[in-house]
This record gives sequence, C-alpha cells and structure tokens, in this order.
Amino acid sequence: MKLASSVPGLPLDRSSRIALFFFLLAVVLAYPVAQYILSEDLSSLAMGGLAVLVIGFVIAILNDWRRGLYIFLGWLLFEDFVRKYLGNNMAIYFGKDVLVGLVYLSFFAAWRRERFPLFRPPYRLPLLLFVWLGIMQVFNPSSPHIIFGLLGVKLFFYYIPLMYVGYSFLDSEVQLRRFFLWCSLAVVVIGGLGIAQSVIGPSFLNPSHLQADIRELSTLYREAPLSGDVVYRPNSVFVSGGRFANFLILSWLMVFGFTGYLLLRHKKGRNFVFLALAATAAAVVMCASRGALMWSLGSSLVGAAAFLWGAPWKQGEALRVVRALQRALLGIGLALVLLLAAYPKALMGRLAVYSETLSPDSPASELVWRARDYPIKNFLYAFDFPDWPIGYGIGTTGLGTQYVSRFFHVRPLGGVESGFGTLIVELGIMGLVLWLIMSAAIVISAWRVVRKLRGSPWFPLAFVIFWYAFLLLFPITFSGMAPYEDFVLNAFLWLLLGILFRLPSLALSAQFAAGAAPVKPRRRWVV
Repeated sequence: MKLASSVPGLPLDRSSRIALFFFLLAVVLAYPVAQYILSEDLSSLAMGGLAVLVIGFVIAILNDWRRGLYIFLGWLLFEDFVRKYLGNNMAIYFGKDVLVGLVYLSFFAAWRRERFPLFRPPYRLPLLLFVWLGIMQVFNPSSPHIIFGLLGVKLFFYYIPLMYVGYSFLDSEVQLRRFFLWCSLAVVVIGGLGIAQSVIGPSFLNPSHLQADIRELSTLYREAPLSGDVVYRPNSVFVSGGRFANFLILSWLMVFGFTGYLLLRHKKGRNFVFLALAATAAAVVMCASRGALMWSLGSSLVGAAAFLWGAPWKQGEALRVVRALQRALLGIGLALVLLLAAYPKALMGRLAVYSETLSPDSPASELVWRARDYPIKNFLYAFDFPDWPIGYGIGTTGLGTQYVSRFFHVRPLGGVESGFGTLIVELGIMGLVLWLIMSAAIVISAWRVVRKLRGSPWFPLAFVIFWYAFLLLFPITFSGMAPYEDFVLNAFLWLLLGILFRLPSLALSAQFAAGAAPVKPRRRWVV
C-alpha cells in the first residue's frame, strides 16, 4: 500500500531531480546537435551550447549572488575570447550586462531576506551629482541620437552598484583570500596565454578569419625605431592588445598587494601567488605596451615605499614587508631570466622597443612627448568644438559608437583622445569639474581607510586598491577615456572600492577575536 501511494508522486531528492532534468535536456537536444554537426554549422552549434550555459548561469546567480559574482567576473574576463570566435556577435557583447543585472537582482533579494549591512559611501553626494549630470546629458539636443546617451550611461554608471556588492560580499577573511586567489588564478591563465601568444604570433588565440571591426585590434605590431625589430602586441583572450595591457596594470597591483597581505597574515597560498607575480611581470614585459610597463614599474616603486611606511613596525613584523618586496624583485628577475633562456629573440625585441623609445638618452625617445606633450595637446583639442561649454551628450564619443552608427545609420561625432577632453566634449566643462570633485572625494575617502589600516596585515591590499582608484580616475583617464570605459577595469574599480571600505570591519573582527581568546592570567592580577 505504501509503495503504491508513492509511485504517482515520484518522490525524488534534489540531486535526482537535477540529474533527471539534464538527462531529458540531453535527449531533447540530441537531434538538433546532430544536425548541426552533419551540416558543419559549428557557429550555430556553439551559440546553442552557449545559450544552454547561460541558462545554467542564470539559475546559479539567482540562487546565490556570491557565486553569481564569480560567474559574472569569469564571463567578464573571457567574453572577448568567445566573441571573437563567433564573429563579434553583439548578443555576446551584452551578455555581461545581463549577468551583472541578475547579480544586482539576486543581491537585492538576498538583502530583503537577510538585511545584512549595506555600504554607505562617504563620497555619495559628489557621485550622485556626476550621475545626475550624466543622465541629464542623455537628452542633450546636440547629441546625434539618444542611443548614444543610453550607451554612455551604461559605460559610465552601470557597474557602480558593484561597490555595494563588493562591500557585502566580503564578510570574512576566508572570503577575502578566496576572492584574491581566484583573481590570481585568472591572472596566471590570461597572462600565460598572452606570453605564449607573444612568441607564437597572432595565429594563436585568434580565429583565421577575424571580423572586420576587430581585425586590426588583434593584429597590432610595434617597431623599434633604431634597430628595426618588429614585435607583436598580444591580446591574449581579449579582442585587442590595449585591453590586455590595461588588464595587466590591474593584475600587477592586485597580485602585488595580495602577496604583501599573505606574507603578513597567512602562509597558505604564498607559493602560488609568487608564481602569479612572476607570470604577471613576464606578461607586462612581453605585451609590448609602453604604458603597461611604465605604470607597473611606477606602481611598484610607489607600492614599495608605501609598504615600508605602513609596515607593522610596532609589532616587530616589518621584516615580513621587506620579504614581500624581496619576493616581488625575485619574481621579476626570475621572469626575465626564464624568458631570456626560453625566448631570447622575443624578449630582446621588446626590450629594444622599450629602450629605444623610452630612454631619455635615445635619439628616438618618445618619453616626454607621450607622457606630457601629447596628452596636453589632445586635451586642448576639446576646446576646438563649438559647443564645448555644454557638451554634445554623454556617450557621443565613447566606446562602441561605431556599432551605434552602423545600426542606426547615424554619423559619429568624433572626439579627442584625452579622457579629460572627452569629458568636456560629452558633458561640457561642468562634467570635467564634477568628475574631478567626485574622483577627489573617492581618493580622499579611500586614503582615510588606508591610514586607518596602517600597521595591519590588510594595509598592502588597502593601499593597492587606493592606488588603482587614483591611477584610473586621474592620470590614466587624463591620457584617455578608453581605460575607464573598459568594462574590466571599470567593474573591478567599483568592486574593489566596496572591498576596500569593508577591510576595517574585518580587521576589527580579527582584533576582537584575538582579544576574546582565552589567555593565562598574569600574576599581578591575582588578589
């Protein structure tokens, strides 16, 4: 009787239901998959498989927003790789925006249930003023099309809520180590592929027939003006060498800071992070980007001085900071030695490009021109536009305008290379003023957190996040707006800011736990 009553209900546990679902899904998809294979339509087959994968991502994100954050970041880093092999499909290009939107939705739903602490940014007023101006500029009458404005809002503001996600995401030191270890693994994979591509050439990690919009971006070379050495600029999993170089600037800062944290706090993971440090250093050298090399070297010098200043001298553990710096130097040296032994021609060609174009005593040096004269000249070009006081609307010169022009048959406005000049062209002079106020408020607030964590194991991580925000919002954006509009750098900026402002609570929790640990009473307290 009991068996008969249980048959109609099919009482299956959760794992059995999941297995049954995927079995039925495989049965349903078997026939169309076979047809695609027989007709050799591998592109459609890949798109179908990608659709199934995205469905799985959606379910996982809605079930757990913390897991969803990792899914979003993974897709963010490898989206370009999928896109360039599927003909620069725009549906894939906007996939990350759908995934992060689901992360926001899942995060808000979890907050409604659990009511965990939310971030209250101390710079919210200047941030809101800049956002308000950007939204108003969507309706600028000088804008060629309102789609440009919507695109600009996405580029500037869509990832800002990640700072709330990052703040709530970091609820323990275990979560902190897991996150930066995951980032270090991604750096090793992407950087290692970029190193291999710098030696093999553009035939590696690029399809044989690249779509016209990204063909030139994926096949860039640089020539040493004196020796004539020609080297390839690798793009790794991205569609352009510039995006790969920008990612390496962020990667070096994260791995550098995480190395300092581990040497002060934990032993587990140190060897792997040292490997990531060496791989990142090698990738920076082999990427053939003078900007990535200079920003990374400059950040290393500033970071080394800051780590010594913020070392826990009172606790007698400053020697560990010195060891962290020694490891960084050892990692750089080891990377160069291995590259010289394995690929001497590829390495020497890139060193020739750097030395001949950056050395002050080189007759072909471009150091002063690229670092000072060229950015200032491009910034002044913004004032040649007649409507520069009020601008032409947000997004009118931003990333992706070529696609808007093609789909909506609108002539693009054109623009300037300088990021500050771009702010004037798009948002008017008030846009540049509010950007500077907002950026200053963010950097000053971040610096206060850094000072609060001075002498603690969390200081190296806090400083590199502060330094990354300063670099991206001020000098890098002054040179060009493309790095800020790069979705990888933009997303990590706001996510890391949320993590930075959560670090003091982790430090306080650790101090409380240490103070609450049972200790043997001293003799002088005994009555």
